[in-house]
Amino acid sequence: MELFEKKVSSKQIFDGKIVKLFVDEVELPNGDLAIREIVRHPGAVCVVPVTDEGEVIMVRQFRYPFESVLLEIPAGKLEPNEDPYEAVKRELEEESGAVAGKIEHIGELYTTVAIFDEKIQMYLATDLTFINAHPDKDEFLEVERIPLDTLVNMVMNDEIKDAKTQIAILKAHKILGGRK
Repeated sequence: MELFEKKVSSKQIFDGKIVKLFVDEVELPNGDLAIREIVRHPGAVCVVPVTDEGEVIMVRQFRYPFESVLLEIPAGKLEPNEDPYEAVKRELEEESGAVAGKIEHIGELYTTVAIFDEKIQMYLATDLTFINAHPDKDEFLEVERIPLDTLVNMVMNDEIKDAKTQIAILKAHKILGGRK
């Protein structure tokens, strides 16, 4: 059976600063019609910056939807037509003050596949040097260093809730462990 859904019509119902909301009518594989609500997002990057000592540069910040301070890896949304590699260098420096001698792409993450089209490009950064961080004027962050092995345990113990951070930490641990 063909699993593809064909878009019949699309209507934008919200145009926000970051996201746009569409209501699409689709034809299902069996010929029936259904409604799909889609949140369009410009995409984002995240990075696991690992020091020579095996510590990861992490940020704590308040996340309004959850009314909580979360522990995360540095990340940010893409600007229009921005190259993800350039974006990850920008976000790493802005949020943590780190500049990486080596940055490698470690995968792509689809965040909430039923309603969001957001794609996050994940990176691993090593060979770090440091300058002063300079977060955006609406970003309030605390930067800390945590050993990679500790972060893996925190992910497995449900102490880190953020999906991009969980996945990127586990991937970085596997990649770096394979290089030893």
